[in-house]
Amino acid sequence: MKTTRLILVGGFLGAGKTTLLWEAARRLAGRGLRTGLITNDQAPELVDTAFLSQGGVKVAEVAGSCFCCNFQGLIDAMSKVRAEAEADVLIAEPVGSCTDLSATIVQPLKEGFRRELVTAPLSVLADPSRLSDLLDGGTAGLHPSAAYILRKQLEEADIVLISKSDQLSPEALRALQQRTRQAFPEAAVLGVSAKTGAGVDVWLDAVTTRSDAGQRVVAVDYDVYAEGEAVLGWLNASIVLRGEAVDWNAFAAGLLRGLSGRFDRGNSAVGHVKLMVSAADGFLIGNLTGTADTLSIRNTLTPGSEASLTLNARVQMTPEALDACVREVLAATCAETVQADIVAWRCLSPGRPQPTHRYDHVVAAG
Repeated sequence: MKTTRLILVGGFLGAGKTTLLWEAARRLAGRGLRTGLITNDQAPELVDTAFLSQGGVKVAEVAGSCFCCNFQGLIDAMSKVRAEAEADVLIAEPVGSCTDLSATIVQPLKEGFRRELVTAPLSVLADPSRLSDLLDGGTAGLHPSAAYILRKQLEEADIVLISKSDQLSPEALRALQQRTRQAFPEAAVLGVSAKTGAGVDVWLDAVTTRSDAGQRVVAVDYDVYAEGEAVLGWLNASIVLRGEAVDWNAFAAGLLRGLSGRFDRGNSAVGHVKLMVSAADGFLIGNLTGTADTLSIRNTLTPGSEASLTLNARVQMTPEALDACVREVLAATCAETVQADIVAWRCLSPGRPQPTHRYDHVVAAG
């Protein structure tokens, strides 16, 4: 039986995991490796899946539960992508608010699937501003219980990836790497930028050759963990937009600015807000990972009469408040010029994590 390498890329909401997966898949293809991707969320209508599917790579989605609470769903998704893509490498992106991956995913995979999978070191991506604030003793702009999840993700990492390294000077990046090594001395610490490609090949060299995955099982307080997830409202929506010669770039920017303004005025911490607008000539991706200054949009579309909008929001507010806020801002952005027909709309707060497996020890590499 062919052995496939599995690369798990964890990290808190807004860290840049999906963009890194896109760049990693492109570079692995350049190395002659067939790659499949697996996304994960508490509900379907995921921007990540729609975006990654644009690259011609086989993508499977585990929706409705995190990997750890739906372990069989992860196994089924891996089997499907392995077969369809004849994959040499699988890259899986767990839910951004998920932690305890070493105990609930890596160890069970090492023990039960060693004949078909080689599990790479657990990589955890960290936004530099949130990481710096956490190292300073802060909460990274998050509820303390959500910040607890971020810290636990870093504690269990085999490799900590400081994302968006292009936003830092070389001196600032080296200083942040050093501070991170001091705080988490058992992990390798690398800087990467999916935007410029800096550091990506160094990381890929490590995760495509090493097999020392899940070297630690950390203690996790599931009461705090559950609260950290529950403080966030989650919204996934799919919407058809119609109008006359609509500037979709301006529409997307206006929608994100409107949402950002509402969240900032309400002091509602943003995990992430992602949108994808798809039209006949392509697609654009919009992101908001904090206050208004984090807003970014990639790609452009020509004006048109119809487009599809996929919207995901993870914000520190009740699902009811998030639902009302997004509906109001969407209506204001559409105004009299765009008709919005909702195809799917789900707003929720995640339930308490109930992992399928949880190991209390490190399984020896096979």
